[in-house]
Amino acid sequence: MIKIDNLSALVITYNEAENLPGLLEGLDFAGEIIVVDSFSTDNTIEILKKYPHVSFVQRHFKNFSDQRNFALSLAKNNWILFTDADERIPDNLQREIAHKLQSPQDTVAYAIKRQFFFKDKPLRFSGYQSNKAIRLFRKDHGKYDHNKLVHEVPLISGKVKILKNKLDHYSYKDQVSYQKKIDSYARLRAQELFLMGLQPNAFHFYLKPAYRFVRHFILRLGFLDGRSGFIMSNLEAEGVKKRYQYLKALYRTE
Repeated sequence: MIKIDNLSALVITYNEAENLPGLLEGLDFAGEIIVVDSFSTDNTIEILKKYPHVSFVQRHFKNFSDQRNFALSLAKNNWILFTDADERIPDNLQREIAHKLQSPQDTVAYAIKRQFFFKDKPLRFSGYQSNKAIRLFRKDHGKYDHNKLVHEVPLISGKVKILKNKLDHYSYKDQVSYQKKIDSYARLRAQELFLMGLQPNAFHFYLKPAYRFVRHFILRLGFLDGRSGFIMSNLEAEGVKKRYQYLKALYRTE
């Protein structure tokens, strides 16, 4: 079994009892596993207690960047791997990570490509075919931008490369849970835009959602994913529309 002692795997959670066992069992290769939970109301904590090698703390959620930076502060190792609860690290990616971290190098961060799944079916197109995110980096060279409340990315000082193998991202389990996710993201993005002083108008309410659908379903070949591609493209558009609806509501309550 692969073991990377100088790697800390970090996860932030809220009501992820269903996803956690699969994720945690796939993170055993990391020397340290830390979960920061936002006071889940399901069985997340009960699940975590079944894994004595996993450290966990509970902390109130402010935004994604703030929570990730807090998790970073707990890590004892300099190499960090961030995963979401609905992601899995395949064996080939584990081996590649182990190889990179054991080899002397000047690279301080790696972006990892993601294979999206609609239920248990891989999405080949729909705008996700080139998706990647910086998930593996040295703590002394990376920190999350506090201005990004959602869709957060670490600010990296140094060389970044892309890993060859992909992680699996089970983004869509069912429509209800996915809509809750995009609703949460829309609220946080609205807060970002409010702080920036953006005033929403007809362009934001109508044209931007329509373009998001066209981009994912037509330009990014979502139609080749069939009904799954249509649903995901439609949900992407819905998320954009909600973002500006929440932004408008913020101005009303100002």
